[in-house]
Amino acid sequence: MALLASGSINPGMLQPAPAEGPPLRGAARETFAAGADLAAASHAPAAAFASAEAGKRPATALIAALPARLARLATQVLLISGDVAAYSIACLLLVPFHPGAIEDGALVRAFILVAMAALVFYASEALYPGYRLHGHEHLRRRAKATFKVAALAVFGSMLLPGGWPLALPIAGFLGIALIVQPLTHRTARRLCRWLGLWGERAAIIAGPNRVPSLIEHFNRHWQYGLRPEPFLRDTAPSGNGPRIALIAGDTAPVLDELSALRREFAEVVLLADTPHLKVAGLRPADIGGQVGLHLAGRDALPAPYLLRRLVDLMIAVPAAIVSAPLLALAGAAIYAIDPGPVFFWQPREGLAGKTVRVLKLRTMYRDAEQRLEALLAENPAVQAEWSAHFKLKHDPRILPVVGQLLRSSSFDELPQLFNVIIGEMGIVGPRPFPEYHLLAMNAEFRHKRRSVTPGLTGLWQISERSNADLELQRQLDEFYID
Repeated sequence: MALLASGSINPGMLQPAPAEGPPLRGAARETFAAGADLAAASHAPAAAFASAEAGKRPATALIAALPARLARLATQVLLISGDVAAYSIACLLLVPFHPGAIEDGALVRAFILVAMAALVFYASEALYPGYRLHGHEHLRRRAKATFKVAALAVFGSMLLPGGWPLALPIAGFLGIALIVQPLTHRTARRLCRWLGLWGERAAIIAGPNRVPSLIEHFNRHWQYGLRPEPFLRDTAPSGNGPRIALIAGDTAPVLDELSALRREFAEVVLLADTPHLKVAGLRPADIGGQVGLHLAGRDALPAPYLLRRLVDLMIAVPAAIVSAPLLALAGAAIYAIDPGPVFFWQPREGLAGKTVRVLKLRTMYRDAEQRLEALLAENPAVQAEWSAHFKLKHDPRILPVVGQLLRSSSFDELPQLFNVIIGEMGIVGPRPFPEYHLLAMNAEFRHKRRSVTPGLTGLWQISERSNADLELQRQLDEFYID
């Protein structure tokens, strides 16, 4: 049965927020400098509150997660130190058999380089800290990484002039370290546990008869890195609760419940069978030797923020310089057809609900709002098209020739390179929507969009452009965000 049916989760906690009301037809307009200020002022109280609340949640969660992150970092350092100790022991055992190794230094340097490469390979196998892996999987991954390093080292020594004599000592060095590592690794893990650093809090979501046995199992086998506790169904989500949800047996969630769990937990894991406990029929061998199947998670980022920011600037600054003359020509053409402001700012929702003033080239007449309202009032078919897409294929508001050209080429969006440069947007990400567009979306999806930086272009703009209706836009944006 599902989670709600089993009573493991309070249904009230999983209810979506109330709908935010129907879309505002009259809000569809390109906002000029003065109009943008008036529109922002009319929504200021609600927008300020929503933005403040949305901004508090990430900051609060980050502060609450800081001790756990520091503990994880300290654990990784200690585990790496244990492996370094194993390589040091291997080096000390081998050097006496090569009398000239210390004076020459080539062999010791080779050992150091090989050890560093092995540590990198271990990290790529998720062995630091290696939580939620069975013991045999730890050994398998460690052996696989060691053999990769050995193959590379032997191949490299064959290519280097006079390097062949180093191949056998390097192979022996890695072999001895692989034998010693279980002891040093076990010692490092016990030290982490003694210091209170080992493991992550995990909420057990299961039937009432199964929860105690699962808690007892993971407490006894602490090497999995899980500190289990029962899921408290009547407790509201908070930033300092368990970060992992472990789901057992017949309480596998349906999609809506899984989405609710993702909002509360950083990771959601469906437990597999263990050598000591049959849980759900999943075999660890089928899921990479882990204790469970990873159903959902929100901690992993596509790339570190600073790296993404650097890439955005490397693209946006040169593009802004190159496109400046073209923007000037486009502005002159706009002014010639409909004199008035060439650029306009439009308030849209960005990261953490903060308002982003998006800069665009004006591609519509200055009385575009009045033209739209008159058209929607007299033509039901156009009204239906607008309600589905918030766009019109034959839009009377668009400036002739230049407006069509700028919009079809998306050239009117290029001024948003300025938004990218100042850090309000990225090159790639969900497009920031105006308020009337957001009001047609449910609260859960709006919350998800606030969790990422909006972009100059996104998945649905590239794959569907103006052909996507609201539902398809939501699906494509969710696919990118997830």
